Amino acid sequence: MFRGLLYGSYRKPRELVWVFGCAIFLCLMAEAFMGYLLPWGQMSYWGAQVIVNLFAAIPIIGPDLALYIRGDYVVGDATLNRFFAFHVIAVPLVLIGLVVAHLLALHDVGSNNPDGVEIKKDKDERGIPKDGIPFHPYYTVHDILGTTVFLLVFFAVLFFAPTFGGYFLEFNNFIPADPLTTPLHIAPVWYFTPFYSMLRATTSAMMPFLWLFLIVVGAVFGGLDAKFWGVVVMGASVVILFFLPWLDKSPVKSLRYRPSWQKWIYVAFVIWFLILGWLGIEPPSTIYTIIAQIGTLFYFGFFLLMPWWSQLGEPKVPPQRVIFKAH
Repeated sequence: MFRGLLYGSYRKPRELVWVFGCAIFLCLMAEAFMGYLLPWGQMSYWGAQVIVNLFAAIPIIGPDLALYIRGDYVVGDATLNRFFAFHVIAVPLVLIGLVVAHLLALHDVGSNNPDGVEIKKDKDERGIPKDGIPFHPYYTVHDILGTTVFLLVFFAVLFFAPTFGGYFLEFNNFIPADPLTTPLHIAPVWYFTPFYSMLRATTSAMMPFLWLFLIVVGAVFGGLDAKFWGVVVMGASVVILFFLPWLDKSPVKSLRYRPSWQKWIYVAFVIWFLILGWLGIEPPSTIYTIIAQIGTLFYFGFFLLMPWWSQLGEPKVPPQRVIFKAH
C-alpha cells in the first residue's frame, strides 16, 4: 500500500483496484482481531473486551450492538465460538471473494510502474504495449523472490524468536484469561498500535479541533463524549484510505516527478505513523497523549489537505515511456 502511495497506483484508471485492496486490508484487520481472541489469554480477553466495548459508544444502538457482537453481557464462550467461526470460515470466504475481484480489476487495467506511465497508450502492431512484460516468467519470479524473503524472516522469527521480546506474543497472553483480574496496561498487537494510538489521543482536550465536524453532524451530537469521537477517529483513519484516489489532485502520478518538498511530506507522514505505532504500545501519559494528538492531526491533515498541497509547486514532466535503469 505504501508503494502504491508513492507511485500513485490508486490514480485513474486504477481506482477500483485500490478500493478492493483497501477492502482486503480492512478484512484482514477483522481476521486478525477475531483470531487474537482465540488463545484465550489475558491480553486476548481484555483486548477483545476493550474493542467490543467501543461499539457501546455509538449513540442509540451502541449498547445493543455490543451485546449482539459479544453474544453475552461479557466476553465469554458465546463470543469465543462466534469469533472462531468468523475467523475460520466467514472472513476467509469474504477475503477470497475480494482477492478475486482485486485480481479481475487489476487484469483489466494492468499494473502501475514507478514512473506512473500508462503503457497501454503505446502499443506495437500486435496490440501489445511496447513497455509491457509478460506475467510469466517476470512477475512469477519477482513474486517468488519476495515470498522467499518473507518466509525466511517468518521462519527466523517462528523458530528463534517467537515472542520477539513480547511484541509478537505478549508475555501476559501466556496467562489464562481471568475476567476478575485486569492487566495494568492493555495494548493491542503491534500492527494495530498506530490506529489504537489515535483512539487514545482523542480526549476532551482535542474536542475543539472537531468543531467543524460537530457543525456538520448537528448540535445533537455535541454532547457526546471523547470515547465516541475516539471510535470515529480510529474508524476514519482506515476508511479515509478508500478515498485517496479522489483526494490526490496532483498533475503527475509518481512521487519521482513531484516537487522535492512534497517528498518531505511523505517522509514526515512515515515518521509520524511510526511514532503513533510506538505510542500505542506504551502506557498512556500526559506527554505521550499530546504527541499522539499531534500525530493524529498530521495523519488526517495529510489526507484531508491533499487536494490543496498536492497541486502546489511545479512538477517535472514525466516521460512518455517507462524509463528503466539496471541496479
